[in-house]
Amino acid sequence: MAVSVRDVAAAAGVSVGTVSNVLNSPGKVAAATADRVLAVIAELGFVRNDAARQLRAGRSRSIGLVVLDVRNPFFTEVARGAETRAAEAGMTVLLGNSDENADQELAYVDLFEEQRVHGVLISPLGEDLTRLERLRSRGTPVVLVDRQAPDRSVSSVAVDDVAGGRLAAAHLLAQGRRRLAFVGGPAGIRQVADRLAGARQAVAETPGASLEVIETDALTVLQGRAAGEALRARPTSERPDAVFAANDLLALGVLQALVMQGAIEVPEDIALIGYDDIDFAAAAVVPLTSIRQPAALIGDTAVDLLLREAADPEGFVAEQIVFQPELVVRRSTSG
Repeated sequence: MAVSVRDVAAAAGVSVGTVSNVLNSPGKVAAATADRVLAVIAELGFVRNDAARQLRAGRSRSIGLVVLDVRNPFFTEVARGAETRAAEAGMTVLLGNSDENADQELAYVDLFEEQRVHGVLISPLGEDLTRLERLRSRGTPVVLVDRQAPDRSVSSVAVDDVAGGRLAAAHLLAQGRRRLAFVGGPAGIRQVADRLAGARQAVAETPGASLEVIETDALTVLQGRAAGEALRARPTSERPDAVFAANDLLALGVLQALVMQGAIEVPEDIALIGYDDIDFAAAAVVPLTSIRQPAALIGDTAVDLLLREAADPEGFVAEQIVFQPELVVRRSTSG
């Protein structure tokens, strides 16, 4: 049978209220009394009923975080940044992986609302934010992560992906490359669409340059490898001389395929640039040039916005924080 607060109080010779104060407001209890209560808690193995406390408070001490793909180290860093900031506020982060699936994303939002989380951080898959707006109207703060809000009604923390895409393509063009290919998808993911839009801007401003789009089903190493194998199978005259991959996982897959049989050299034959600057980028067999995003800072900042909205829901004005991307040059574009 579970040990109750009353059991602890009886064993320690104090009131239930004193035990409650030791757990929730220890400053109100004399040190000797608090030590005695804590010793009894340890001896009896008491675990507080957080669900009951949550019902009384109306909200839990947990923050829900939904990411597009938990396998992507970029989102791991976002989660770490969120956890660090949440811990400073005495909270925890519950991680959900939508796996780029709209139904799975919705299921996590529903679950987090049922759990009465303190707020939701989310990198939404599509453009329809109706469910998130409804969640927010019911009193649960929402912050978009790695996505700019389509309007100013919801707070967001992101990197300017259009600028990032432009920066990536401009770098390839500055290396003298003119036949560029963009590898990424699905196109419905806003980050992919924005990075492609930026690349198109840079190419449009460069005489003689072209941009081929190779859409993938997901932003994974395997999808990148499939795209790379297709490029490798083409006659030399039909291959691009540079590839911009929508994220580093895709870029690493492309790299594997191109150099697998030694038939294509990177960057001599095809220059390659990724996006996110995950740790694996620098450790690749050909160190990967990438567009860096401040992943941990994005998570940290998103939690900070959420806490501020939760503290003053009536007076809080939604904010859109946009960081600027950074080009990190390595051997894959500069031999």
